[in-house]
Amino acid sequence: MAVKIAVTRETRAGETRVAATPESVRKLIALGAEVTVAAGAGLDAAVTDQAYLDAGATIAADAASAISGADILFKVREPSDAEIAALKPGALFAGLINPYQSRPLLDALAVRGVSAVAMELIPRITRAQAMDALSSQANLAGYRAVIEGAEAYGRALPMMMTAAGTIAAAKVFVMGVGVAGLQAIATARRLGAVVTATDVRPATKEQVESLGAKFLAVEDEEFKNAQTAGGYAKEMSADYQAKQAALTAEHIKKQDIVITTALIPGRAAPRLVTAAHVASMRQGSVIVDLAVEQGGNVEGVKPGEIAEIGGVRIVGFANLAGRIAADASALYARNLVNFAGLLISKEGALAPDFEDEILKAALVTQGGVIVHPAFKG
Repeated sequence: MAVKIAVTRETRAGETRVAATPESVRKLIALGAEVTVAAGAGLDAAVTDQAYLDAGATIAADAASAISGADILFKVREPSDAEIAALKPGALFAGLINPYQSRPLLDALAVRGVSAVAMELIPRITRAQAMDALSSQANLAGYRAVIEGAEAYGRALPMMMTAAGTIAAAKVFVMGVGVAGLQAIATARRLGAVVTATDVRPATKEQVESLGAKFLAVEDEEFKNAQTAGGYAKEMSADYQAKQAALTAEHIKKQDIVITTALIPGRAAPRLVTAAHVASMRQGSVIVDLAVEQGGNVEGVKPGEIAEIGGVRIVGFANLAGRIAADASALYARNLVNFAGLLISKEGALAPDFEDEILKAALVTQGGVIVHPAFKG
């Protein structure tokens, strides 16, 4: 019997992405699955119901109808209470659910008997790269951060030499050089800005310089050991943070656009830009805070808004990847297709190997309980 996969429209306010595209539907069907999409699920990402039908999916009238009898529910974000209630016990759910801050959701999924996978917990190992939704979405968010920064800045980024005179290139400073930061550097460079960047992980220095940007950091012993085995930044000591703040204080006041991307899994975003830093910046300067959904890197940031403090604009838009919904959906849907290969047997049956290192790392609920060690108790 074929695996039944459901895809519904996102219920979180402002979420424009969708968990399946016509391309991914065709690939899921090739794996032996039947795909049902709730009517209108892809409209915000420029995917029509007819496009899904042409790819081989069935269109259901609403979310409950799509989920009824489904073995798997794929979403971008968390399911609603109604969607959880519509899932049959033993079904599998996968989405970006922010498990560190979503205990009631985990409890509800467990009580329903759903095997829930948090896509942000996919391990950063070679075999899982094609399933790494955090990276695929952060890449686009880094690009969009530069576009939003340029829009708010209101001036040209590249140097321009004209008969009327020369316009100097904008100075862009990227704080946090993960996937989003690297894409922000590359995008700002392509647009002609002079780019500098900083990060607490020593391995990023070479990456920054390979993109034609200048690296800025306090390079002491703590800096040399500031990366986990999984490639994430460790939280730095108060002493190091003070030294780094002193180093950046003079630098930041000369910048036109600052982009902050620093996140620590399971923790509030570290404060990188203080009110004093903001006050030191020139009139018309811009800061784009990619960490706003986890509290923000910038003092004074307002979620979902552009705050203006002393003539400095602080862009606090959440879900920047969702502002490029079509491309973000396409990449995320491909992540899910690759992940589905761990769930569906060669015969097209639901057969997840819960001992597989990838699935085991991302599984948060199973058999009526929370099973991930980080969220038990």
